[in-house]
Amino acid sequence: MEMLSMLKIGYTILRSETPATDLVNTFMDWAARRSLLLLAVFLPPYYVYKLTKSAFAVVAPEDVAGKVVLITGASSGIGEQIAYQYAKKGARLSLVARREASLHDVAAKAKDIGSPDILVVAGDVANPEDCKRFVQATVEHFGQLDHLVNNAGVASVCWFEEVPDVADFKQVLAVNFWGAVHPTHCALPHLKKSGGKIFVNSSAAAVLAMPRMSFYNASKAAVLNFFETLRIELLDEVGITIATPGWIESEMTKGKHLSKHGTVEVDQDMRDAQVGVLPVVRAERCAEAIVDAVCRGRRHLTVPLWYRALFLWRALAPEVGELSQRVFYRRTAGGHDSDRQAKAKRFLEATGTKGLLQPASLQSSDIKRE
Repeated sequence: MEMLSMLKIGYTILRSETPATDLVNTFMDWAARRSLLLLAVFLPPYYVYKLTKSAFAVVAPEDVAGKVVLITGASSGIGEQIAYQYAKKGARLSLVARREASLHDVAAKAKDIGSPDILVVAGDVANPEDCKRFVQATVEHFGQLDHLVNNAGVASVCWFEEVPDVADFKQVLAVNFWGAVHPTHCALPHLKKSGGKIFVNSSAAAVLAMPRMSFYNASKAAVLNFFETLRIELLDEVGITIATPGWIESEMTKGKHLSKHGTVEVDQDMRDAQVGVLPVVRAERCAEAIVDAVCRGRRHLTVPLWYRALFLWRALAPEVGELSQRVFYRRTAGGHDSDRQAKAKRFLEATGTKGLLQPASLQSSDIKRE
């Protein structure tokens, strides 16, 4: 019957006066629906292949001792902890961020942990010239580049319709998206020469589209799709690992973000309203998982793992996910968040769940200034 149907469609295409492109797409629609049946045949051997490949990676992860790793956003949070994880493995480090004094503090600790050589380069990933400069400085100092860790990022938390000037949020794309693209473009010839690897920190927000974070979500979705495309273009010349983490211990989860005016603020009440009762993963644990994934050549990483269940709900039942987010992030009358922030704070303090769900470091609003 299936063969007969296919022949009928083919005959219709040949005899019809309908534009050929329409007919071809009609045929492709028909074929695509039936191709889903191939999954039943394809998936078992595919997962056998995946398990075999994973087993090999467990036995033989990459030894990064003596290799050169460039890390952006290395002055705090996840980037700082990634530096320490690579240092434990004996890698040589190039640390990049805007806050040079903080970078030197991280470098001193990383050297004590085990990194044999560390270069500190102050730079802004949103500035293309800075990107060229810190990649060039790294290669000139070490003579090579093996891993590029694109970690620098900035968050924004506000309702889109309350933003006075959307142009104030170009900086979110400049840091989160272009701040990963420019270093990658500069580093790529050196990574191809060494057969190196690229890590990029996207976000669970790229998939889940969290309210109040429209600009951030968009920037991280752009990162995700850009590096998925780049992986295809590069074949196996350079490995790419993309992370889509949930809430992780960082300055962002301390309450640091861009306000609706596009200015940096530290607002822990807003943080409590945004994060709510979702648990925050320690930065050290996240960094350990990231470095392990990169060394094992994994394509994707989600920390914590249970966010993948949310991704699946988003894909298969998007209305359910949207409904739950509307309830969780419900706006008060008039669009003001002060009442909701106060309620979130009172709930977390009254139930004692803040100490359970958030690392101790997040209880302070202090962030590094230099």
